[in-house]
Amino acid sequence: MILELATIDIKLGTNAEFEQNLEKAQAVISQSKGYLGHDFKKCIEQQNRYVLLIRWENLEAHTIGFRESELFKEWRGLIGPFFENPPLVLHYEDLGMTKFK
Repeated sequence: MILELATIDIKLGTNAEFEQNLEKAQAVISQSKGYLGHDFKKCIEQQNRYVLLIRWENLEAHTIGFRESELFKEWRGLIGPFFENPPLVLHYEDLGMTKFK
C-alpha cells in the first residue's frame, strides 16, 4: 500500500465551493483501479490549506493508472480551478509502526 499525500493551497475565499467540488471528486477518484481509500483534512491555522491522504495499492496505480486516465481529467476539472499554486504531491510507504489510541 502506498499513501499519497497532497498538500493543496486554494484561492482565498473559495473554501465552500472547493469543499463542494471535493465532495463530488470523491466519487470520481473512488472509481480508479488500485484506489483503496482516502482521508481529506482542512488546516486549522491556514484556512486555505488542505491535505489529501489517498491510499493506493501501489505507486503505479496512482502515477500511471489514475494520472493517465480520463478520471484524472474529471477529478482535476472539479478541484483544479481552486488551486492557488500546483499541489505538492509525495508518496509514502508504511514502516509497519502504526499505533492509534
